[in-house]
Amino acid sequence: MFSLLWSEHCGYKHSALLLKRLPSSGERVLQGPGENAGVIDLGDGEAVAFKVESHNHPSAVEPFQGAATGVGGILRDIVAMGARPIALLDGLRFGAPDHHFDRAVAGIGAYGNSVGVATVGGESYFDDAYADNCLVNAMCVGILPSERVTRAKARVAGHLVVLYGATTGRDGIGGASVLASQELGDDDADKRPSVQVGDPFTGKKLIEASVELVERGLVESLQDCGAAGLASALAEMASDGVGIDVHLDRVPQREEGMEPWEIMISESQERMVAVVRPQMLDAAREVCERWELPCTVIGEVADTGLLHTFYEGESVGEIPARFLTDECPRYEVSTQARQAEPVAEPRGPAPEHALVELLRSPNIRSKRWVYEQYDQLVGSRTVRRPGLDGAVLRLRSGDRGIAVSLDGHGRMCRLDPRTGGALAILEAARNVACAGGTPLAFTDCLNFGNPEKPEQAWELAEAIEGMAEACEALHLPIVSGNVSLYNETHGQPIHPTPVVGCVGLVPNVTRVPSTWLEGDVVLLAGNPRPSLAGSEYQHLYGELAGVPEQLDLQAEATLIRFLAQIAPYVSLLHDCAEGGLAVALAECALVSGIGADVELSGSLSAWFGEGGGRAIVACAAEFAETLRGVPLRRLGVVGGETLLGHPLAELQEAHG
Repeated sequence: MFSLLWSEHCGYKHSALLLKRLPSSGERVLQGPGENAGVIDLGDGEAVAFKVESHNHPSAVEPFQGAATGVGGILRDIVAMGARPIALLDGLRFGAPDHHFDRAVAGIGAYGNSVGVATVGGESYFDDAYADNCLVNAMCVGILPSERVTRAKARVAGHLVVLYGATTGRDGIGGASVLASQELGDDDADKRPSVQVGDPFTGKKLIEASVELVERGLVESLQDCGAAGLASALAEMASDGVGIDVHLDRVPQREEGMEPWEIMISESQERMVAVVRPQMLDAAREVCERWELPCTVIGEVADTGLLHTFYEGESVGEIPARFLTDECPRYEVSTQARQAEPVAEPRGPAPEHALVELLRSPNIRSKRWVYEQYDQLVGSRTVRRPGLDGAVLRLRSGDRGIAVSLDGHGRMCRLDPRTGGALAILEAARNVACAGGTPLAFTDCLNFGNPEKPEQAWELAEAIEGMAEACEALHLPIVSGNVSLYNETHGQPIHPTPVVGCVGLVPNVTRVPSTWLEGDVVLLAGNPRPSLAGSEYQHLYGELAGVPEQLDLQAEATLIRFLAQIAPYVSLLHDCAEGGLAVALAECALVSGIGADVELSGSLSAWFGEGGGRAIVACAAEFAETLRGVPLRRLGVVGGETLLGHPLAELQEAHG
């Protein structure tokens, strides 16, 4: 139990002190870090629970089950807050769109589609840095009444500890330590038994049973049985001073001869632990029986402060719960800054030709072939599907909705971790604003290398500082998240990759920006200094080098507020991200099916530079005359069947 709960994956030994820098409070925050997910008040009696987590090493070893059980785990985190999951987003980073990537996509689709939760967004990104250590980050969003937030902590001695869901086997034993808290190497195949095996149909039953148990007030606390299995779930339940006595021989098992320690640390999927008052036990059992789920009393809440394990009437383990959680070691990391690498100007073709080649590149080419494998509409809430910036989902009260996005900047973070961390926050917020939402809060997944190496530790510390500064400029908190370290293979780390999810409130889902219209004026909002350092253009025609331009965080925050305010009154908003302004214009034209007469200056940075907040605004000329508050530059007018010298059909063929 100590080896798992003091592992990096469970204990956050090298990151906990750094994470204190991130702001996590605010007037809308109902639950911040420390529980299964963060919860934000949406008003009108509604709240949203959300979190992003990683399943990187399991997906590197066995991509289908690794990705599938990543989805299953994040769904249970949301359910544990008393929320009904309504949306999934996934952030995938692989070396290439190869067989491993295809299997991960299939795993996400198999679980999400089967369990009946819409997959509405995310990103797919390809770079050699992720060839041997892929990243699979899964985000889930759920809705609940604001007065009904459920938490994991046990509080009253004499209450019963109930395990319900799937039976327990040996799959996943050591997942948090054997896989998630070590670098990968030649023995990866030997680690395959540490990958959990998912069952989405049992997962669906678990969601429905859990939501009903919470709605009927039959449970006092609820906890996902994820990394480190019962050991982690029970230790966290008992971490506020109460104790738990657990009888491991009562745990329903699907394999014979399991030892007590195996039962305690198995990471078998689709299991939840609840604290139930004795008088509610029969009603809770009736709910689980109706959903055909085993429901077993495996222990009691005590007042000893101990996690006390029994097997066949004998005591087999007795540990003060605080030793496993609050008193896990915390290390101050040693850091060493990396020197910037000199940059040479990438040598590509003329900008007009480079545009077509960029549209063909795997990171910019349409991801329709990926997201069409996911059910985007199940649940009947999806208003805006994947494809451009954030997705939008309808709430049950009136015309309100939420906008969601998931973003990261690995290459930018490799060149300048502080700027890359800030950009992850800012782009997630801009994508929500471009979808018509006012950003409310963030969740993060910090994917980094070995923190015991000073250069990797410096990347982690600097990225967190950049994220904190961006959050402070926006006056918004980070309410949940996950840290995934040791993402290295044979000593070669991934690009430092903070991935950020954002949730925003959409006042009216019937007035969400969509496509530009004939005669619209095309404007560029924002005036940062983009550069080719870390850009997709540099990736295609040069070597990763240089330093991105410094950010004006106040200007970035002003732009995001501006975009959210004008969203109901414009035809289209689109964030300028991968590929720069020229690619963003092409994406607008292709999604709208209409060209535009626009002009760009001749410099490569003007066409393809990245970094800093800019967004394309398409609106009626009369409305454009009223816009104030941010730098605005007129680019042209919508109309015709060409863009930047190319027929739309040619751009469509390249983009896919």
